Amino acid sequence: MKILGQNLDWSDESIIQQALTHRSVGKNNNERLEFLGDSILSLVVSTHLYQSYQELTEGELSRLRSQLVKGKTLAEVARYYQLGSQIRLGAGEIKSGGVNKSSVLADAVEAVFGAVLLDQGFTIASQFIEQVMQPWLIKVDPNVIKKDAKSHLQEILQQQKLALPEYHLLDEYESKQDIKFLVLCEVPSLGLRIESIGSSIKKAEQSAASKMIDLLEETR
Repeated sequence: MKILGQNLDWSDESIIQQALTHRSVGKNNNERLEFLGDSILSLVVSTHLYQSYQELTEGELSRLRSQLVKGKTLAEVARYYQLGSQIRLGAGEIKSGGVNKSSVLADAVEAVFGAVLLDQGFTIASQFIEQVMQPWLIKVDPNVIKKDAKSHLQEILQQQKLALPEYHLLDEYESKQDIKFLVLCEVPSLGLRIESIGSSIKKAEQSAASKMIDLLEETR
């Protein structure tokens, strides 16, 4: 059976059928397999980045990994391999256009990874995931994540000829061990606002900017 561009001989085909079954169909769906697939995807991508980019710090590797395993990227993976046509959906989900929903597609990709792990074992599953993700792994640009989030957000908005983001300190409060700062990042021209907390105003602003970048990517 060909799945995500790869041919596999399944020991138990019921596992891959479950991976392709959305929760709208019934109880025997792919939600638990998503959990498993998410875990091995993260490990495979982490290992690849660790071996490929010796010069990157832990934080830089984490930011790079997050770009590769996030829902938006996995939905792209599903569309690239035309996985949508293989997903089983309930009648209500079909009517609401579920086959085109990024969340449905991304979840199915993770579930397939989980199914391969259960049926084929860790070694084959790791190879399978690396092959599937290859078009995205080779496009990785470490220079992007080396920029701080505020600078990166500013560049994104400038490229779109939009006004720069605004940052506002909303609150400052003490936790058991230190002081926390709540900051708002706002892009007025797009009507977008997002909050984040940090141990300093600077860190809170960077965190908020990072979340705003993710939000902008999701709404493209």
